[in-house]
Amino acid sequence: MPKALITGVTGQDGSYLAELLLAKGYEVVGVVRRTSHDSYERIDHLLDRIEIVAADLLDQHSLTVVLQETRPDEVYNLAAQSYVPTSWVQPVLTGEFTALGVTRILEAIRLVHPVARFYQASSSEMFGKVTETPQRESTAFYPRSPYGVAKVYGHWITVNYRESYDLFAVSGILFNHESPRRGIEFVTRKVTDGVARIKLGLAKELRLGNLDARRDWGFAGDYVEAMWRMLQQPVPQDYVVGTGRTHSVRELVQTAFAHVGLDYEKFVVADPKFYRPAEVDLLLADASRARTELGWAPTVDFASLVAMMVDADVRRLGARR
Repeated sequence: MPKALITGVTGQDGSYLAELLLAKGYEVVGVVRRTSHDSYERIDHLLDRIEIVAADLLDQHSLTVVLQETRPDEVYNLAAQSYVPTSWVQPVLTGEFTALGVTRILEAIRLVHPVARFYQASSSEMFGKVTETPQRESTAFYPRSPYGVAKVYGHWITVNYRESYDLFAVSGILFNHESPRRGIEFVTRKVTDGVARIKLGLAKELRLGNLDARRDWGFAGDYVEAMWRMLQQPVPQDYVVGTGRTHSVRELVQTAFAHVGLDYEKFVVADPKFYRPAEVDLLLADASRARTELGWAPTVDFASLVAMMVDADVRRLGARR
């Protein structure tokens, strides 16, 4: 039975990845930070099937101990400070988790278990102010937030450890991927939660930032399959993962409100306080390498994803009434 170690197992991607690996017959070990309260709602249904261990991306020793004790075949580093707006408020902490945290876990692998295959969660935010469209593996990075900058560091340190120490270490440059498990602070979930609240009479308006920003949105459950496939390749290589289709935030809200029979223009307010200090206007993936070499393709389209998320929020909020 192969064994996988997942940092960020309690997050959206971690929960879907744990489900996937369990279905494939893996033993799954999830890394969590030790806190005074547990936040396991996304993996409650898995807790009797996975092992939970405590470690912290800020603490080199704890990561080294976990690698030494678990000795996994595969390591998936999904933990990070991943909310872009917070990265301007806490840029140093974002760098510690999202950049140096990658170095710490790579160093732990190098020191005690160098045969482990390592996956780093890179991000389309690294492209930022894009130099070409669509964006592919060879596209230059131009990050526009402390989060994007930190992800660029994490990406290149992964390349550096691969080339310096002959580790099987890869980065998945994943474009925006969403689901009903997405955090409420992210725009897709903010929209679907807001639509549900308005539909149920719990709110009267939805305030958003730049409605013209465009993103390549896919389903997180599809994207974790690409992560796994990257670690099954004979040679370590980085891949862009996305749908190859772009939609604006305005299209997102229009689709979400239309799903419940409402006109978004009656409820949505553009609020400058939600604008980014430096905007990323357009992200669009060229995932042809992933399609060709990994045999990966998305299975959930944009409209189905939005409908899935709206329906889940309507059910959740309706059950509380």
